[in-house]
Amino acid sequence: MPRVRVHQHVNPLSPYYRQAPKPVDLAVVFADPSLSLHLDIGSARGRFLLGMAKVNSHWNFLGVEIREPLVTEANRLAAEAGLTNLRYEFCNAMLWLDRLLNDIPIGRLSMVTIQFPDPWFKKKHAKRRMVNAELVETVVDKLAVGGSVFVQTDIEPLADEIFGYFSAETRLKPRRISANPFPVKTEREIAVEMKGEPVYRAVFEKI
Repeated sequence: MPRVRVHQHVNPLSPYYRQAPKPVDLAVVFADPSLSLHLDIGSARGRFLLGMAKVNSHWNFLGVEIREPLVTEANRLAAEAGLTNLRYEFCNAMLWLDRLLNDIPIGRLSMVTIQFPDPWFKKKHAKRRMVNAELVETVVDKLAVGGSVFVQTDIEPLADEIFGYFSAETRLKPRRISANPFPVKTEREIAVEMKGEPVYRAVFEKI
């Protein structure tokens, strides 16, 4: 099947993307809902989580993406691969991540990844950026003690902004790192590294 073609950017503040999602039910979307959960916010085409779910069957993987056609395509690929530990959900995380995660038990979420989010370079568009104080609070509230948030981007000012949001959370211990700790890389990460450009990375552990 040909690759699904969608707009690279969508306005998260437009009316269509303001619709609230239903809370995800782990018992419905995963074969074993008791497994530790890895949440990837802004999963795009989902290839990162697809690879992760294949190499680690002892975790559940949940991808969140604002572009609905990509969610449909990613779930089709997961089903074709027979992966019962992988699910993607259509959600505007900037506005509705708390609603989507509402029914997930406290402590089940053990890993969160945010990789190369849209920088929205123009000053007038900065309010469209996915990571904000509310998203960070939702993530930290749900994250298990000892769990971690991994963030990476190739845009240094955006890295400073996002790292600042997470560093302001007193329940998190920040640490800058130089390498991706996972065995799978996103398409964007591969492209950036092939150009020899820097990637800014940090891990925030809940203490």
